[in-house]
Amino acid sequence: MPFDKKTVFNILVAIILVALLLGIGKMQKPLLGFSLNPAQKVAQKAIDYINSNLLQGKTATLESARAVSGVYEFKLKIDNQEYTSYVTKDGKILFTSGIEMTPASNTPQANNTTNTTKAKQTCETLPKENQPLLEAFVVAKCPFGLQMQRILAEIVKNIPSLSKYIKVEYMGSVVNGKVQSMHDAEPGGEEATENMRQVCLREEQPDTFWNYLSCHIQKGDVNSCLAQAKVDVSKLNACLKDDNRGLAYIKKDFERQDKFNVTGSPTLILNNETVSEFDFGGRTAEAVKTLLCCSFKDQPSFCSQKLTTENAATGFSTSYSSGSTNSGSCN
Repeated sequence: MPFDKKTVFNILVAIILVALLLGIGKMQKPLLGFSLNPAQKVAQKAIDYINSNLLQGKTATLESARAVSGVYEFKLKIDNQEYTSYVTKDGKILFTSGIEMTPASNTPQANNTTNTTKAKQTCETLPKENQPLLEAFVVAKCPFGLQMQRILAEIVKNIPSLSKYIKVEYMGSVVNGKVQSMHDAEPGGEEATENMRQVCLREEQPDTFWNYLSCHIQKGDVNSCLAQAKVDVSKLNACLKDDNRGLAYIKKDFERQDKFNVTGSPTLILNNETVSEFDFGGRTAEAVKTLLCCSFKDQPSFCSQKLTTENAATGFSTSYSSGSTNSGSCN
Protein backbone atom coordinates (compact mmCIF):
# COMPACT_ATOMS: atom_id res chain seq x y z
CA MET A 1 0.00 0.00 0.00
CA PRO A 2 1.61 3.32 -1.07
CA PHE A 3 2.30 5.94 1.59
CA ASP A 4 1.08 9.50 1.28
CA LYS A 5 3.58 12.39 1.51
CA LYS A 6 2.87 13.10 5.18
CA THR A 7 3.49 9.47 6.11
CA VAL A 8 6.79 9.43 4.18
CA PHE A 9 7.91 12.56 6.05
CA ASN A 10 6.94 11.15 9.46
CA ILE A 11 8.81 7.92 8.70
CA LEU A 12 11.90 9.89 7.66
CA VAL A 13 11.79 12.00 10.84
CA ALA A 14 11.42 8.92 13.03
CA ILE A 15 14.32 7.11 11.34
CA ILE A 16 16.66 10.08 11.64
CA LEU A 17 15.75 10.68 15.29
CA VAL A 18 16.53 7.03 16.08
CA ALA A 19 19.84 7.41 14.27
CA LEU A 20 20.67 10.47 16.34
CA LEU A 21 19.93 8.61 19.57
CA LEU A 22 22.20 5.77 18.45
CA GLY A 23 25.16 8.12 18.13
CA ILE A 24 25.21 9.98 14.87
CA GLY A 25 26.85 12.80 16.77
CA LYS A 26 29.81 10.52 17.54
CA MET A 27 30.85 9.72 13.97
CA GLN A 28 34.62 9.57 13.85
CA LYS A 29 35.19 10.79 10.32
CA PRO A 30 33.41 13.35 8.19
CA LEU A 31 30.93 12.29 5.53
CA LEU A 32 31.98 12.54 1.92
CA GLY A 33 30.90 15.37 -0.39
CA PHE A 34 32.17 17.12 -3.46
CA SER A 35 30.57 20.57 -3.72
CA LEU A 36 32.92 23.53 -4.04
CA ASN A 37 30.74 25.63 -1.75
CA PRO A 38 31.35 24.69 1.92
CA ALA A 39 27.63 24.70 2.75
CA GLN A 40 26.81 22.54 -0.25
CA LYS A 41 29.74 20.25 0.46
CA VAL A 42 28.71 19.50 4.04
CA ALA A 43 25.04 19.26 3.08
CA GLN A 44 25.90 16.72 0.37
CA LYS A 45 27.74 14.69 3.01
CA ALA A 46 24.52 14.61 5.02
CA ILE A 47 22.51 13.63 1.92
CA ASP A 48 24.95 10.79 1.20
CA TYR A 49 24.63 9.59 4.79
CA ILE A 50 20.81 9.70 4.65
CA ASN A 51 20.75 7.75 1.39
CA SER A 52 23.24 5.14 2.60
CA ASN A 53 21.92 4.60 6.12
CA LEU A 54 18.42 5.94 6.61
CA LEU A 55 16.41 5.46 3.42
CA GLN A 56 15.38 2.21 1.77
CA GLY A 57 14.01 2.20 -1.75
CA LYS A 58 14.04 5.99 -1.98
CA THR A 59 16.67 8.61 -2.78
CA ALA A 60 17.12 12.08 -1.33
CA THR A 61 18.65 14.80 -3.49
CA LEU A 62 20.16 18.13 -2.42
CA GLU A 63 18.27 21.20 -3.61
CA SER A 64 20.12 24.04 -1.88
CA ALA A 65 22.28 24.86 1.15
CA ARG A 66 23.25 27.98 3.06
CA ALA A 67 24.85 29.08 6.33
CA VAL A 68 22.40 30.25 8.97
CA SER A 69 22.83 30.86 12.72
CA GLY A 70 26.05 28.88 13.03
CA VAL A 71 24.91 25.75 11.13
CA TYR A 72 24.10 24.83 7.53
CA GLU A 73 20.47 24.75 6.51
CA PHE A 74 19.76 22.58 3.48
CA LYS A 75 16.73 21.57 1.44
CA LEU A 76 16.38 17.99 0.25
CA LYS A 77 13.83 16.37 -2.00
CA ILE A 78 12.32 12.87 -1.69
CA ASP A 79 9.68 11.77 -4.21
CA ASN A 80 9.20 15.40 -5.34
CA GLN A 81 8.50 16.45 -1.74
CA GLU A 82 10.89 19.06 -0.32
CA TYR A 83 12.09 19.03 3.30
CA THR A 84 14.36 21.37 5.29
CA SER A 85 17.07 19.96 7.56
CA TYR A 86 20.21 21.21 9.30
CA VAL A 87 23.75 19.94 9.83
CA THR A 88 26.63 21.27 11.91
CA LYS A 89 29.48 22.84 9.96
CA ASP A 90 31.83 19.96 10.78
CA GLY A 91 29.34 17.51 9.25
CA LYS A 92 28.94 15.44 12.42
CA ILE A 93 25.43 16.18 13.71
CA LEU A 94 22.27 16.13 11.61
CA PHE A 95 18.98 17.80 12.60
CA THR A 96 15.72 17.11 10.83
CA SER A 97 14.12 20.39 11.83
CA GLY A 98 14.71 23.63 13.69
CA ILE A 99 12.61 26.04 15.68
CA GLU A 100 13.24 29.76 15.14
CA MET A 101 13.09 31.46 18.53
CA THR A 102 11.55 34.75 17.42
CA PRO A 103 8.48 36.54 18.82
CA ALA A 104 5.12 35.03 17.92
CA SER A 105 3.57 36.40 14.73
CA ASN A 106 0.73 38.10 16.59
CA THR A 107 3.02 40.35 18.63
CA PRO A 108 3.66 43.96 17.61
CA GLN A 109 7.41 43.35 17.35
CA ALA A 110 6.96 40.46 14.93
CA ASN A 111 4.50 42.42 12.84
CA ASN A 112 6.98 45.26 12.56
CA THR A 113 9.82 43.01 11.40
CA THR A 114 8.12 40.43 9.20
CA ASN A 115 5.39 42.36 7.42
CA THR A 116 7.38 45.40 6.34
CA THR A 117 8.81 45.71 2.84
CA LYS A 118 11.92 47.86 2.81
CA ALA A 119 11.43 50.96 0.70
CA LYS A 120 13.95 52.04 -1.92
CA GLN A 121 16.58 54.28 -0.39
CA THR A 122 17.26 57.77 -1.69
CA CYS A 123 19.79 60.48 -0.91
CA GLU A 124 17.19 62.15 1.31
CA THR A 125 16.33 59.03 3.33
CA LEU A 126 19.87 57.89 4.11
CA PRO A 127 21.06 58.61 7.68
CA LYS A 128 23.54 61.49 7.83
CA GLU A 129 26.79 61.70 9.78
CA ASN A 130 29.65 64.15 10.02
CA GLN A 131 32.04 61.23 9.55
CA PRO A 132 30.13 58.52 7.68
CA LEU A 133 31.53 55.01 7.26
CA LEU A 134 30.83 52.67 4.36
CA GLU A 135 31.72 49.07 5.23
CA ALA A 136 31.97 46.66 2.30
CA PHE A 137 31.87 42.97 3.30
CA VAL A 138 33.50 40.65 0.77
CA VAL A 139 35.57 37.50 0.39
CA ALA A 140 38.74 37.71 -1.67
CA LYS A 141 37.87 35.18 -4.38
CA CYS A 142 34.19 35.91 -4.89
CA PRO A 143 33.72 37.33 -8.43
CA PHE A 144 31.20 39.85 -7.11
CA GLY A 145 33.34 40.70 -4.08
CA LEU A 146 36.17 41.47 -6.50
CA GLN A 147 33.69 43.57 -8.48
CA MET A 148 32.95 45.68 -5.40
CA GLN A 149 36.65 45.96 -4.52
CA ARG A 150 37.23 47.20 -8.08
CA ILE A 151 34.54 49.86 -7.62
CA LEU A 152 35.98 51.03 -4.31
CA ALA A 153 39.52 51.09 -5.69
CA GLU A 154 38.26 53.23 -8.58
CA ILE A 155 36.65 55.65 -6.14
CA VAL A 156 39.79 55.92 -4.01
CA LYS A 157 42.00 56.38 -7.10
CA ASN A 158 39.92 59.31 -8.33
CA ILE A 159 38.86 60.80 -4.98
CA PRO A 160 41.58 59.84 -2.44
CA SER A 161 39.85 61.89 0.29
CA LEU A 162 37.03 59.32 0.39
CA SER A 163 39.36 56.50 1.43
CA LYS A 164 39.05 57.35 5.14
CA TYR A 165 35.30 56.84 4.92
CA ILE A 166 35.55 53.37 3.33
CA LYS A 167 36.46 50.12 5.04
CA VAL A 168 36.74 46.76 3.28
CA GLU A 169 35.87 43.93 5.67
CA TYR A 170 35.86 40.19 5.29
CA MET A 171 33.34 37.42 5.81
CA GLY A 172 33.98 34.05 7.42
CA SER A 173 34.32 32.24 10.72
CA VAL A 174 37.00 30.73 12.95
CA VAL A 175 37.14 26.92 13.15
CA ASN A 176 39.65 25.32 15.52
CA GLY A 177 41.76 28.48 15.53
CA LYS A 178 41.80 28.83 11.74
CA VAL A 179 39.79 31.05 9.42
CA GLN A 180 37.12 29.34 7.35
CA SER A 181 36.21 31.25 4.20
CA MET A 182 33.37 30.77 1.75
CA HIS A 183 35.22 29.18 -1.15
CA ASP A 184 37.68 27.02 0.82
CA ALA A 185 36.99 23.34 1.43
CA GLU A 186 38.84 23.45 4.76
CA PRO A 187 39.80 26.14 7.32
CA GLY A 188 43.02 27.97 6.53
CA GLY A 189 42.58 27.66 2.76
CA GLU A 190 43.71 29.94 -0.05
CA GLU A 191 40.83 32.40 0.20
CA ALA A 192 41.07 32.60 4.00
CA THR A 193 44.80 33.34 3.70
CA GLU A 194 44.17 36.13 1.19
CA ASN A 195 41.44 37.58 3.40
CA MET A 196 43.89 37.61 6.30
CA ARG A 197 46.62 39.13 4.12
CA GLN A 198 44.38 42.02 3.14
CA VAL A 199 43.23 42.52 6.74
CA CYS A 200 46.83 42.70 7.97
CA LEU A 201 47.64 45.32 5.32
CA ARG A 202 44.51 47.28 6.16
CA GLU A 203 45.36 47.33 9.87
CA GLU A 204 49.15 47.57 9.95
CA GLN A 205 50.23 48.98 6.57
CA PRO A 206 47.24 51.09 5.47
CA ASP A 207 49.37 53.16 3.08
CA THR A 208 49.87 50.03 0.98
CA PHE A 209 46.35 48.59 1.22
CA TRP A 210 44.65 50.27 -1.75
CA ASN A 211 47.71 49.92 -3.98
CA TYR A 212 47.89 46.20 -3.22
CA LEU A 213 44.15 45.75 -3.69
CA SER A 214 44.17 47.63 -7.01
CA CYS A 215 46.87 45.27 -8.25
CA HIS A 216 45.45 42.06 -6.79
CA ILE A 217 42.00 42.45 -8.40
CA GLN A 218 43.64 42.31 -11.83
CA LYS A 219 45.21 38.84 -11.86
CA GLY A 220 45.32 37.68 -8.25
CA ASP A 221 49.13 37.68 -8.33
CA VAL A 222 50.20 38.05 -4.71
CA ASN A 223 53.99 38.38 -4.83
CA SER A 224 54.22 40.91 -7.66
CA CYS A 225 51.44 42.98 -6.08
CA LEU A 226 53.19 43.02 -2.70
CA ALA A 227 56.31 44.31 -4.43
CA GLN A 228 54.40 46.84 -6.51
CA ALA A 229 52.63 48.18 -3.41
CA LYS A 230 55.96 48.31 -1.51
CA VAL A 231 54.66 46.14 1.31
CA ASP A 232 56.93 45.27 4.22
CA VAL A 233 56.66 41.51 3.69
CA SER A 234 58.39 40.58 6.96
CA LYS A 235 55.91 42.66 8.93
CA LEU A 236 53.04 41.18 6.92
CA ASN A 237 54.16 37.59 7.54
CA ALA A 238 54.55 38.30 11.25
CA CYS A 239 50.98 39.60 11.33
CA LEU A 240 49.68 36.48 9.55
CA LYS A 241 51.42 34.17 12.01
CA ASP A 242 50.49 36.06 15.19
CA ASP A 243 47.01 35.18 16.46
CA ASN A 244 47.00 38.35 18.53
CA ARG A 245 47.29 40.36 15.33
CA GLY A 246 45.95 38.86 12.11
CA LEU A 247 43.43 36.49 13.66
CA ALA A 248 42.33 39.07 16.20
CA TYR A 249 41.79 41.67 13.45
CA ILE A 250 39.67 39.41 11.28
CA LYS A 251 37.60 38.21 14.24
CA LYS A 252 36.41 41.78 14.63
CA ASP A 253 35.26 41.69 11.00
CA PHE A 254 33.35 38.49 11.72
CA GLU A 255 31.72 40.11 14.76
CA ARG A 256 30.52 42.95 12.54
CA GLN A 257 29.38 40.44 9.94
CA ASP A 258 27.28 38.62 12.54
CA LYS A 259 25.94 41.85 14.02
CA PHE A 260 24.48 42.90 10.67
CA ASN A 261 23.57 39.35 9.59
CA VAL A 262 25.75 39.62 6.50
CA THR A 263 25.41 36.52 4.31
CA GLY A 264 26.46 37.63 0.83
CA SER A 265 29.60 39.03 -0.79
CA PRO A 266 29.40 41.93 -1.36
CA THR A 267 27.21 43.55 1.28
CA LEU A 268 27.33 47.27 2.05
CA ILE A 269 26.75 48.72 5.53
CA LEU A 270 26.52 52.50 5.73
CA ASN A 271 26.45 54.16 9.17
CA ASN A 272 25.39 50.83 10.72
CA GLU A 273 22.56 50.23 8.25
CA THR A 274 22.41 47.83 5.31
CA VAL A 275 22.21 49.73 2.03
CA SER A 276 21.94 48.77 -1.62
CA GLU A 277 24.07 50.20 -4.39
CA PHE A 278 21.26 49.30 -6.79
CA ASP A 279 19.09 52.02 -5.29
CA PHE A 280 21.67 54.51 -6.62
CA GLY A 281 22.47 53.04 -10.03
CA GLY A 282 24.07 49.64 -9.52
CA ARG A 283 27.61 48.28 -9.47
CA THR A 284 29.32 51.44 -10.71
CA ALA A 285 31.84 53.80 -9.13
CA GLU A 286 29.46 56.73 -9.53
CA ALA A 287 26.58 54.90 -7.81
CA VAL A 288 28.63 53.81 -4.78
CA LYS A 289 30.29 57.25 -4.54
CA THR A 290 26.86 58.88 -4.58
CA LEU A 291 25.57 56.51 -1.89
CA LEU A 292 28.50 57.38 0.38
CA CYS A 293 28.38 61.12 -0.31
CA CYS A 294 24.66 61.21 0.44
CA SER A 295 25.43 60.16 4.01
CA PHE A 296 27.40 63.33 4.86
CA LYS A 297 25.55 65.95 6.85
CA ASP A 298 27.44 68.52 4.81
CA GLN A 299 28.70 67.12 1.52
CA PRO A 300 32.38 67.86 0.89
CA SER A 301 33.23 69.58 -2.39
CA PHE A 302 34.97 66.47 -3.74
CA CYS A 303 31.61 64.70 -3.83
CA SER A 304 30.71 66.79 -6.88
CA GLN A 305 33.30 64.92 -8.95
CA LYS A 306 31.64 62.56 -11.43
CA LEU A 307 32.97 59.01 -11.76
CA THR A 308 32.38 56.31 -14.34
CA THR A 309 28.87 54.92 -14.71
CA GLU A 310 30.13 51.76 -16.42
CA ASN A 311 29.41 48.49 -14.66
CA ALA A 312 32.55 47.13 -13.03
CA ALA A 313 33.92 43.80 -14.22
CA THR A 314 33.47 40.73 -12.06
CA GLY A 315 36.27 38.41 -11.01
CA PHE A 316 39.92 39.09 -11.76
CA SER A 317 40.21 41.56 -14.62
CA THR A 318 42.87 43.90 -15.96
CA SER A 319 40.19 46.33 -17.13
CA TYR A 320 37.74 48.23 -14.97
CA SER A 321 34.67 47.33 -17.00
CA SER A 322 33.70 44.26 -18.99
CA GLY A 323 30.66 45.91 -20.49
CA SER A 324 28.32 43.44 -18.79
CA THR A 325 25.79 44.07 -16.03
CA ASN A 326 26.70 41.19 -13.69
CA SER A 327 25.19 42.00 -10.31
CA GLY A 328 25.05 38.85 -8.23
CA SER A 329 26.60 37.87 -4.91
CA CYS A 330 28.42 34.92 -3.35
CA ASN A 331 26.50 33.26 -0.50
